[in-house]
Amino acid sequence: MKSIGYYLTHPLQTFATIVCRFSSFIPDNLYLKLKYRAMINQKLNLVKPQTFSEKLQWLKLYDRKPEYTVMVDKYLAKKYVSDKIGEEYIIPTLGVWDRFDDIDFEKLPNQFVLKCTHDSGGLVICKEKSKLDIESVKKRIEKCLQTDYYLSGREWPYKNVPHKIIAEKYMEDKKENELRDYKFFCFEGEPKYCQVISDRTTQETIDYFDMDWNHQEFTGLALPYKPFHKSIIPIPSQFEKMKSFARLLSNGISFLRVDFYEINGKLYFGELTFYPASGFGLFSPEKWNYKFGNWIKKI
Repeated sequence: MKSIGYYLTHPLQTFATIVCRFSSFIPDNLYLKLKYRAMINQKLNLVKPQTFSEKLQWLKLYDRKPEYTVMVDKYLAKKYVSDKIGEEYIIPTLGVWDRFDDIDFEKLPNQFVLKCTHDSGGLVICKEKSKLDIESVKKRIEKCLQTDYYLSGREWPYKNVPHKIIAEKYMEDKKENELRDYKFFCFEGEPKYCQVISDRTTQETIDYFDMDWNHQEFTGLALPYKPFHKSIIPIPSQFEKMKSFARLLSNGISFLRVDFYEINGKLYFGELTFYPASGFGLFSPEKWNYKFGNWIKKI
């Protein structure tokens, strides 16, 4: 009865639950309209989209190129990007497998990272192999292997990504004791803002900077809201090279987020993302949703 009461008093959450349960039977266009209403409580305008959120939904439906599937594949993207900027900027791959039981943990180093090539968020970080709970990791990875990431947000590039497991070299910046993400929001090959994510292992923070490294006072796209960093974030030493590579990798694409890490003074590629927060994140103040949307022209 308690759960029934919750759904009766939270109609939007109820709506989202129903939509997700029957999502595989709902056409992409209708599904996105329903989920947009459930997540943002607004009508999705696909005829004349104005905001960044609306235009990302439009791009999901109408901007579909075969190379996008390669670009979001966490394994194949490495070759795609290395051909453009150089292999020295790619985090080394330790192995790729179709099934968890195919992994020979004896051959992996003491520290490594496991993830699925088609998923987002299903990360396993091993800092000491002797303490790794293999059964727990197996459950997590196999759940990710079975997840259809495309269905939840209709992010078309993920639809045909092969479901594989990849192991990567464990990376950590000695100064920060973590990996700080530098995410460049690029429009037609031009980076406009850099989103910086810090302190993932403690209290995650999100900050935005312009291309002259001026801190911005708006927040955006984090679900739920994340605070600003508690201290001034210094400009990364590889910032100019990050911008140059972001331009190269996003050239000719209406919108692409290009992610990098700076690890012990060296630049590494992170990933390519077409739809941050799947297009359901919000900005505060709201005017930034329109400002980012205005930079997407080919609609």
